[in-house]
Amino acid sequence: MSENTFDVVVIGGGPGGYVAAIRASQLGLKVACVEKRGSLGGTCLNVGCIPSKALLTSSHHYQEVSHHFAEHGIKVGKIELDLAAMMARKAKVVGDNTKGIEFLFKKNKVTYVIGAGKIVAPGQVEATDKDGKVTKLTAKNIVIATGSDVTPLPGVEIDEKTIISSTGALELSAVPKHLVVIGAGVIGLELGSVWRRLGADVTVVEFLDRALPLHDGEISKQMQRILEKQGLKFKLSTKVTGAKVAKGNATLTLEPAAGGAAEELKADAVLVAIGRRPYTDALGAKEVGVGIDKRGFIEVDKHFQTAVKGIFAIGDVIGGAMLAHKAEEEGVALAEILAGQHGHVNYDAIPGVVYTWPEVANVGQTEEQLKAAGVAYKVGKFPFTANGRARAMGDIDGFVKILADAKTDRVLGAHIIGPCAGDLIAEVVLGMEFAAAAEDIARTCHAHPALGEAVKEACLAVDGRALHI
Repeated sequence: MSENTFDVVVIGGGPGGYVAAIRASQLGLKVACVEKRGSLGGTCLNVGCIPSKALLTSSHHYQEVSHHFAEHGIKVGKIELDLAAMMARKAKVVGDNTKGIEFLFKKNKVTYVIGAGKIVAPGQVEATDKDGKVTKLTAKNIVIATGSDVTPLPGVEIDEKTIISSTGALELSAVPKHLVVIGAGVIGLELGSVWRRLGADVTVVEFLDRALPLHDGEISKQMQRILEKQGLKFKLSTKVTGAKVAKGNATLTLEPAAGGAAEELKADAVLVAIGRRPYTDALGAKEVGVGIDKRGFIEVDKHFQTAVKGIFAIGDVIGGAMLAHKAEEEGVALAEILAGQHGHVNYDAIPGVVYTWPEVANVGQTEEQLKAAGVAYKVGKFPFTANGRARAMGDIDGFVKILADAKTDRVLGAHIIGPCAGDLIAEVVLGMEFAAAAEDIARTCHAHPALGEAVKEACLAVDGRALHI
């Protein structure tokens, strides 16, 4: 092969793209990854998952020292917020991670090309850097892994100063007095929690009738109550129809979702967090025959193949759960398919996590989905108030909920509100991957005292035999 000829060229260096590139190279393929940002890791690492978790951790520490250390017999003096230092730490976390991916590329002999990738013909990619220099690449296989972008809201123009996206919410130079969050989904609640802990008044406006509207209904109601105790205010079944900005402040126009009289809501910062949309701008995909649906998602078959032979797509651009780890699994599966192996993704066992505190985690079906499908099921629940480790930690909000098939006892779904829920869910995900019954998890020995015992007890509760409630 010539220097710029590859087995695989991946467009996009986010979780799906960089993982696909590394795995393909491990399997003996010659691989290049094209990324226009100049920093690997995509939205997730640069302006999403990682920086938001850094701020969630820092703000959680601030909240704990300000309000809860005394409960543990720890007395401290005057507490001061150094927001600049907090932001600097966040930036270092991001920088260390991006450098880590560059190291992995070198280790695995993946060619890293900085520039905006465009498919000019099947098997042909051009990467244009910020100075206009064009690098031409030839590939047997092209993988589109360009991720997603912020979904705009008509009538509410994002300027990243007063009206901000999730990107702007990670870069505020001062704590807003009143932050309005439009959207009560994962991003809105996580970033709303950050700024509430640091002192902002936070109002969450949601078009649907509950927070976390895509989650299990019982989880949504309980989590909303917990967040309200923490100081977040909710305006549900409400739509935002317009926004005006003057002198660094915003005035939003709100209306009931079902119709009715309008009202105004003022804020000095507004976060638009109504979801994300696939990023396919200027890729040249449509022009070469790749199918794209009305919502902008690239159409693929079960092997991630588009309508054009040799062009594939993974991650957010193909829809489904728009999660970094789902994209990674698809990246590995596709790399293995391109190497002649059999890639596999079990879409019924993709976990989701909301990194508020307590955390929310879920996998599989909700009660509402099972009822709609006419599936007979059993429910097992166990509260963290009855878990010894949670009591020792002082984190007793929430519960574990297991949904199992009424006939076979196979685990169909799990939903957790509680401390470290994002880690606890992994046990159930593994169980579901191997078609475990609730009894399989219930009969597995769990360390004591540990948070994981709540999962065991919830599985016992499916059969009505929990031991500690």
